[in-house]
Amino acid sequence: MTPKIHQIAPADTVAVVLQNLAPGDDARPGLTAAEAIPAGHKIALRDMAKGEKVLKYGWPIGVAAHDIKAGAHVHSHNLVTALSGELSYVYAPVAAKVTPISTKTFMGYRRANGRVGTRNEIWILSTVACVARTAQRVAAAASELYKGQVDGVYAFTHPFGCSQLGDDLNNTRRIMAGLAAHPNAGGVLIIGLGCESNKLDVLASAVEGVAPERLRTMSAQESGDEFDTAMRHVEALVAVAARDKREASPLSDLVIGVKCGGSDGLSGVTANPLVGCVADAVAGAGGTPILTEIPEIFGAEHLLMQRAASRAVFDGIVDVTNGFKRYFIDHGQPVHENPSPGNIAGGITTLEEKSLGAVQKAGHATVTQVLKYGAQAKDHGLALLEAPGNDSVSSTALTAAGATVILFTTGRGTPLGFPAPTLKIATNSDLAVRKPKWVDFNAGRIVEGQPMDDAAAELLSLVIDTASGQQTRAEQNGEREIALWKTGVTL
Repeated sequence: MTPKIHQIAPADTVAVVLQNLAPGDDARPGLTAAEAIPAGHKIALRDMAKGEKVLKYGWPIGVAAHDIKAGAHVHSHNLVTALSGELSYVYAPVAAKVTPISTKTFMGYRRANGRVGTRNEIWILSTVACVARTAQRVAAAASELYKGQVDGVYAFTHPFGCSQLGDDLNNTRRIMAGLAAHPNAGGVLIIGLGCESNKLDVLASAVEGVAPERLRTMSAQESGDEFDTAMRHVEALVAVAARDKREASPLSDLVIGVKCGGSDGLSGVTANPLVGCVADAVAGAGGTPILTEIPEIFGAEHLLMQRAASRAVFDGIVDVTNGFKRYFIDHGQPVHENPSPGNIAGGITTLEEKSLGAVQKAGHATVTQVLKYGAQAKDHGLALLEAPGNDSVSSTALTAAGATVILFTTGRGTPLGFPAPTLKIATNSDLAVRKPKWVDFNAGRIVEGQPMDDAAAELLSLVIDTASGQQTRAEQNGEREIALWKTGVTL
């Protein structure tokens, strides 16, 4: 019989409702629902006084705004955040969980610089919005012309690159340089206009580790026919990339980005800890999982800080956490301006609750590196990447940092895809049944009785198959987008 509620940690004062409860329903022996409580939301396991910390995942997710009776629905009407501004932290390392080394392999494309891609595509990047449609037209034509010779020809465009100043311009350049160096691209063409702030030659010089025959640039203003010029460049890139072959590669060569979007009350029970198991397997094999969405670690940052590989890494986590809080405060916004309306409808009440569920995607491995926005992962082991929670911005940052597969958990669903193959993992079976063309894996089976270890083994196999060339739902649907983080002034 499927349980009606799930208590995550022994100390918790609330549990997650797994199926809709009506007033008077027995939630478990000795606990009756005092009111209607939707699936994914929280039920009080005991009486709580006003001002008392409410516990989920074994940690506070806020405080009771009023007295709460056992069996009551616990949500935004009676639970409030305790988050405010920047905090001081104490370095107190705790030994991270050791994951047995996996001997599994995937079939990847080994590049000359040692990085291994999961796709062999031609990427067309634009320096500025003015040539975005040019890049898209070239990609569409080349996709048909060179079908079967490479894994695809794709354009990744954006609305920036000119009228930008300072950090915004530098960040645009860093992200585009990271994409140009990505191992999933067997060849890259960067199309510039010729008068933009994001200068073509400066951008090209920022691209690291790419063989000259795999990186081409052109200025549209200096080309007699920019379309024909671009097509000739793509022809030359395809001739090089078409020689590439997949070869067996260990999991130590795999870089996975972990991300959540449209989360619900089951995210921290099913899909996120499931992805954490895969992240542990990859990190244990010497690979690199990357966690981002810094605003969605507020209230759970201590769980990452205690697993820092060194004092320097700990300081990096403190800096990026407090730095993001300052970013909110400087713009006159509270640090807890999250969860989203969809999160709240799905049962998530406070940012602490969302964060404690979100960080589970990182598993239990040691944090070995902290990356600023636009930086690329250089070391193995779990990385923390600076980026906002926005799905498109953070997933683009994950790709630019080197992720060759993205694991994207969702409770409400989204069709979005990104430059790296993106697997959508549903937190609940209802979503998986309703949106089979969006969802790649159903983690909802975990609350229906499937052991977490069995589900993790299945998901890891799917990751390996995807890394070896099997298309994701987003790839099948042609969903591939990028987005850049804008923080400053536009001229």
